[in-house]
Amino acid sequence: MKILKDIINVFYPDVCFCCKNYLTNNEKLLCLFCRNDLPLTNFSFETPNLVEKTFYGRIPIENGTALFYFIKKGKVQQLIHQLKYNGQQQVGSFIGNWLGEEMISSERFHDIDCIIPVPLHHKKLKKRGYNQVTTFGQSLSKILNIPFYENILKKKTAINSQTKLVRFDRWRNVEELFYIENEVSLSNKHILLIDDIITTGATLEASYLALNTFKNIKISIASMAYTK
Repeated sequence: MKILKDIINVFYPDVCFCCKNYLTNNEKLLCLFCRNDLPLTNFSFETPNLVEKTFYGRIPIENGTALFYFIKKGKVQQLIHQLKYNGQQQVGSFIGNWLGEEMISSERFHDIDCIIPVPLHHKKLKKRGYNQVTTFGQSLSKILNIPFYENILKKKTAINSQTKLVRFDRWRNVEELFYIENEVSLSNKHILLIDDIITTGATLEASYLALNTFKNIKISIASMAYTK
């Protein structure tokens, strides 16, 4: 098997998702230089941090974290672009494994009961073929040893991209956007709500409002990246 892989690599060598240089046998997705150049937040070990402060006065969250800072045209944007638009779902697993180990080490997330992702509308899901946070959530689920519930939170309508909207318009764009389906009893549970990138937090806030129909829930938040 290794010989076959070596032969394939001669003709179709793996390249770094960021710098496009060839990867060595010991490198996966990213070269060592680009991996070490990723802007880590260390939010898992800090409280209060910028993720938690984003939701002050809006929704009560227990803890919040994000693995990377998201910087326009930076390496993290390139990495997440590969996940969202080029079908490279292994990026989600790569980030989930990394963040999951951080969360275990921090000991601030030890009492979480389950993981729920921010969903895509079914039309966008059908077009893309996958939710970009699924493999991220599955990896967190495995490392944290808690269930991953992908089909509880649903999106009512497909909306325009949030990218160019200001804060107020983002909130108006997602208000009452989500609903609960395929109910599992989440009352009295501590839920880890996950997304790919936190910018204003409006989508996560709307997700919380839908989940808050369950009694006595607690919410923590984890994302791949936080917009700096």
